[in-house]
Amino acid sequence: MTRWTVSFQDSPEMTKIRADKLRRNAHIAYVRGHPELQIGGPLSLSPQQDFPGAIWTVEAETRADVEKLVVKDPYYIPSLRSYSIHSQGKASVVQGILT
Repeated sequence: MTRWTVSFQDSPEMTKIRADKLRRNAHIAYVRGHPELQIGGPLSLSPQQDFPGAIWTVEAETRADVEKLVVKDPYYIPSLRSYSIHSQGKASVVQGILT
């Protein structure tokens, strides 16, 4: 398995999408239903600001597997959210320890 980082860049209109409780609940259920999505969350330029993006760490065999996960997420709307996928190297820091 390979560990992948997905960076999302959102347009300002994504604020309205996030405010939709039904879509938000569907997104949360989707994320919780996919254990291969190990870490994820919104990103902002500073605390208490709107989120211009998000980041995920995914463990998957292929980039195509990661793309499938992205495009099926209820928060993914191609006109409002773009993304990039990068594979991570073998070395990583866990709890302050280089592995």
